[in-house]
Amino acid sequence: MKRGFLNGILRSNKTVFTFKDLLLMWGGIDVTTARNRVNYYVDTGNLYPIRRGIYAKSEKYDRFELATRIFTPAYISFETVLGHAGITFQYYSQIFVASYQTKELVVDQQKIAFKTLKNAILTNSAGIEVRENYAIASPERAFLDVVYLNTDYHFDNLSPLDWDKINVILPVYEGNKKMLARVNQYYNAAQVSKE
Repeated sequence: MKRGFLNGILRSNKTVFTFKDLLLMWGGIDVTTARNRVNYYVDTGNLYPIRRGIYAKSEKYDRFELATRIFTPAYISFETVLGHAGITFQYYSQIFVASYQTKELVVDQQKIAFKTLKNAILTNSAGIEVRENYAIASPERAFLDVVYLNTDYHFDNLSPLDWDKINVILPVYEGNKKMLARVNQYYNAAQVSKE
């Protein structure tokens, strides 16, 4: 085994790799050699196969990183972020991801729900935090993503939201007047609940 190729994987901060990632990391080798090397590393337990073309260093990989590597561009959003922020109270075991297509997958026993956003919205970085190996929406961006896709949605607790940040991110949604009206309704409801 060429330790140099495996060392590149082990030294990486990533926990999830696509075949293309490995090909780039190993630069200069042909696709057949790379496939053989990946198969060897899987067979010897040095790479954990998650799904076709996606691998991890071990079974203990970052699930958010996986969710954003299946379809790119993508970022964690919707109920996943809202639940962590205390804006929705219902627990969802699946990971919700903003992507260029709508699809539900079960990958390595993890349910992942992809929801479609227009490309101009999906690729705009306003309100998106880039962490070490994946991107995740701020609570304000996740709130706006949900409002954008749903005409009537019940939020359990709007108090964690920063409405100034919402107003900064809102232009990303291309001046959608119906959405603006819904955001104003939620804002008014949040102000009433403060009193």
